[in-house]
Order: sequence, then structure tokens, then C-alpha cells
Amino acid sequence: MANSMSARVCVGAITGAFGVRGEVRLKSFCADPGAIADYAPLTTEDGARDFDLAITRPVKGGFAARLGGVATKEAAEALKGVRLFAPRDRLPSLADDEYYHADLIGLRVLDTGGVTLGRVKAVLNHGASDLLEISLIVGGQMLLPFTREAVPTVDIAAGCLIADPPEAV
Repeated sequence: MANSMSARVCVGAITGAFGVRGEVRLKSFCADPGAIADYAPLTTEDGARDFDLAITRPVKGGFAARLGGVATKEAAEALKGVRLFAPRDRLPSLADDEYYHADLIGLRVLDTGGVTLGRVKAVLNHGASDLLEISLIVGGQMLLPFTREAVPTVDIAAGCLIADPPEAV
């Protein structure tokens, strides 16, 4: 089954230290990047630490931010690569045709004839649009554009999606 019942959603990541006073460089994964602070306190993936968050200013590639309990450059640098999670119930509701990436990962992928192709391994975005990385049951991987044409049906409750891959895929 997909992670649709996941209580937390990844909303950002720490990409390094900013300055010498304990600020971090933060990349937001939110539709409104600045809204990440609205969902604090944020937790680490393992839930071991939680942080209050205050954005101090925009910087190239994200924001400079202060995290509660992080006071030195060394402490900020030690958090590089840490992904930050917010409780799902603090996030806004989505329109019927919108999905959190966490809800798509793990879904079974069926072709239009109902044959299982594999499972969604990841949701990628390199600037143009989302791509679903599918782990195929026959081995290997496939990238599928996450468009209505290539993915006409998403059924989170049933734990699957229907894929109609373009011929070139």
C-alpha cells in the first residue's frame, strides 16, 4: 500500500550552513516556498529532533533560516542533507487532481489493460514537470511523465495508478 496514511510529509531540506551565526541554508519543497515556516515545528525523518523555524531572508536556491537549538556554523553544517517533515494535518488540503509526492510513492502502477507494471519509486522534478520513477516488476526502471495523458487515473485509496506511457518510453 502507498504511504497515503503517512502522518508526516517532507516539506524541505537543509542544504548547508549560511554565515557564521548558526543559520542554515534551506530548500523548501512547498508550493509556496515561504510557507514552510508556517508548518513548524519541523522534525527530522527519524523523528529524533524537532526544530522551530524562522526564515531570515531569501538566498540563492532557497532561504537563510534559523532553527531552534542551532547556534553555531558547525551545528548548522552538521545538519546538511537533513530532510524536514511537517505533520500532514498542518498542511493545506489539495484539489482533487493534486497529490503530495509522499502519497504517490509506493503506488502500484497498472497499464490501461490492468496489468501490473511495477511501483512508483520516486517523484522527480528537474524543472519542467514531475516525472514518476517506476521500478518495473520485469526489472529495471522507467520514467513516466506525471501528466493526465500518461497517468489518466490516480486512486490513492486503492493504492494504484493507471499508466498510459507514451510510445517512446
